[in-house]
Amino acid sequence: MATLKERQINAIKQMLNLNQPITKGLAAEPVWKILIYDRVGQDIISPILPIRDLREMGITLHIQLHSDRDAIPDVPAIYFCAPTEENLGRIAQDFQNGLYDEYHLNFISPISRQKLEELAAAALQANCVANIHKVYDQYVNFITLEDDMFILKHQNSDDLSYYSINRANTRDEEMERIMDSIVNSLFSVFVTLGNVPIIRCPKNTAAEMVARKLEKKIRENLWDARNNLFHLEATQTGAFSFQRACLIILDRNIDMATPLHHTWTYQALAHDVLNLSLNRVVVEDDDAKGGAKAKSKICDLDSRDRFWSSHKGSPFPTVAEAIQEELETYRNSEEEIKKLKTSMGIGDGDNETAAFSMVNDNTARLTNAVHSLPQLMEMKRLIDMHTKVATNILNFIKARRLDSFFEMEEKIMSKSVLDRALQDLLQDQEFGGPEDKMRLFIIYYICTAVSDSEYRKFEKILTEAGCDLSPLPYIQRWKSIHRSMNVNQYEGSGTKTVNMFSKLVSQGSSFVMEGVKNLVVKRHNLPVTKITEQLMECKSGGDTDDYLYIDPKLLKGGDVAPKNRPPFQDAVVFVVGGGNYIEYQNLVDFTKQKSTQTSTKRIVYGASTLNNASQFLKQLSLLGQEIKDT
Repeated sequence: MATLKERQINAIKQMLNLNQPITKGLAAEPVWKILIYDRVGQDIISPILPIRDLREMGITLHIQLHSDRDAIPDVPAIYFCAPTEENLGRIAQDFQNGLYDEYHLNFISPISRQKLEELAAAALQANCVANIHKVYDQYVNFITLEDDMFILKHQNSDDLSYYSINRANTRDEEMERIMDSIVNSLFSVFVTLGNVPIIRCPKNTAAEMVARKLEKKIRENLWDARNNLFHLEATQTGAFSFQRACLIILDRNIDMATPLHHTWTYQALAHDVLNLSLNRVVVEDDDAKGGAKAKSKICDLDSRDRFWSSHKGSPFPTVAEAIQEELETYRNSEEEIKKLKTSMGIGDGDNETAAFSMVNDNTARLTNAVHSLPQLMEMKRLIDMHTKVATNILNFIKARRLDSFFEMEEKIMSKSVLDRALQDLLQDQEFGGPEDKMRLFIIYYICTAVSDSEYRKFEKILTEAGCDLSPLPYIQRWKSIHRSMNVNQYEGSGTKTVNMFSKLVSQGSSFVMEGVKNLVVKRHNLPVTKITEQLMECKSGGDTDDYLYIDPKLLKGGDVAPKNRPPFQDAVVFVVGGGNYIEYQNLVDFTKQKSTQTSTKRIVYGASTLNNASQFLKQLSLLGQEIKDT
């Protein structure tokens, strides 16, 4: 079955093919055209279609809607943007200036009747109605980062942030707008999947608001005979799924420790310390010679990169070893080619005759070598890139002692005994920075019963350590409201330290990992994964018994789950208020563990935005500051 990412790519490619289905046969010469997008459109396309793919689709030029553009006659112009007042104003201006002969207008989310009429009036006024070939609503208003992961927004994502949703003074109409924005994007996800989900969510939360609005939107569409987007023809994917998915909508408030948790896997570390964003990181390139300033280098980390796909969920030490092994393999292949050149006398001008006499014996080997050269060069490029990324991460681990923070937090979350008292660690000036200490303390505070006198002691220690205490008033309020929540929801299985990296500290290694612990982590389910398991298995007797059960296909939907429902094979887990790579990886591991030869569990993880711990802590600071100021 096609993944969410594949379906979104197909929808975008069809749009770039002037909304004509892409035939499997030998493609004729593509029609050359230009793509004009806004920032939102750019964010949707850039993680899934590299420039090479755009070229293959006949896109000769891709430019921002609001940039200065010259008229280009005789070339179709494909617009891909959100139907905002500002964007529509600019499109009307393009009509007026007669920039293009053919306009193909594609809106990321549906354009309202009123705005469409205004656009038509602008076209009439500019006398270019005949030049407008198509106007399409595309329903692709979400960003796919992995085959099984999406976020709703990148530009202006503060609108959908945890802070925006949980502020005390958010006005009702603002909240409505935030919820509508989330619902419209989630609706697009299910139109793209061609699947009407059954929705489960906790009561009396932002998640319930989203669920109720989404149910209404899907139900209205199902009963609209002319515009039903969930018909087989409407989805245009052909691979229609009759197995209904379970959409689990959760509120960030169910787990506040995980977003602040220090992490130990490659992708989550890249997000935490290098700000991985839309599958890209910027790293310092330390190849600068003679004291020159280090240059920044952009690295694309996505599914086209074989090494990344295999190792993004691996613990960091494993990644460092894997890079080392890849380097060995590369060096061996390089040696082979050098030997072959020497044995054939290539490169030694005198030995031409010897070379010719050996051609027959070596033709097959030479052919293999020539074929493997492009792969070797690509292998070398990936090794260099991952060496740079991993070295940058390693520098952060060493400077901030991230391995020790991770180990400590795992112990706190699993209620294990700590090697050192938390107070000592927070007072140790060599141990991490103020932000790391703040994250550690909040996790301790969430997972442990802390008396008032203890809390005041910690406040004093944190202040002396240079920490910004503004998140604490909000975390205190959150804990008092969610006291009823199960504090034992974390089973963090702890870690054990194994002998130092045997392979890595060998001479000439590119990673010197001395002083960094090699932590082996036992797999355990985080709160979001536990809830997902209970709801997919339709188990009763757990924390999810009072979750609502909403079926948009039923005219009069009850909110109680039917008895003896078979388990779900497919689920979309969506977190209102921001997600993170730690939860995503935990669900990926859970899916691998649960899938058998006879049945495959498929889980897609989504979130309104993606926050690393630093960004999440800033939002908590803003919320805490508001409480202080009232």
